[in-house]
Amino acid sequence: MSFKLSRSFIMGHNSHTSFADFTHAAQQAQQWVRELAGDLSWSEPSACRLLRCVLHTVRDWLSQAEMADLSAQLPVLVRGIYFEGWKPSVPACERTKRDFILSVRNSFGYDDEIDFNVAISAVFKLLDRHISHGEIVQVRNSMKKSLRKLWPVD
Repeated sequence: MSFKLSRSFIMGHNSHTSFADFTHAAQQAQQWVRELAGDLSWSEPSACRLLRCVLHTVRDWLSQAEMADLSAQLPVLVRGIYFEGWKPSVPACERTKRDFILSVRNSFGYDDEIDFNVAISAVFKLLDRHISHGEIVQVRNSMKKSLRKLWPVD
């Protein structure tokens, strides 16, 4: 059985809206990266790389339900970064603050000029500004107390 889609079905009547949505998604992601770069006085490519590394580490440390709840509040392109390379069958590693920081540092690439406590805290502050307070509380509370200290206080 063959299935042929018509051009009107493929293009859809909302093709301009879809493009506008894509443009808006790119602008949102760029805004997040610019904010993080400004917060840290870093270049945008470095800030983007840090955001990716921290998001991946957070993702891998959350339960799948909590991970999905957080992802629902991320801008669509940031959500794509969040899920990039995700392997749900891989168990999370130890959940200490030190191990979290090492995971981010190893993913980012070691740089002795970077204070990863400050860098990770900046990403958490970015999330705190853009994600609902209730979701941030759930994510923060799912982590060990030592790691919670990197999150902004209520």
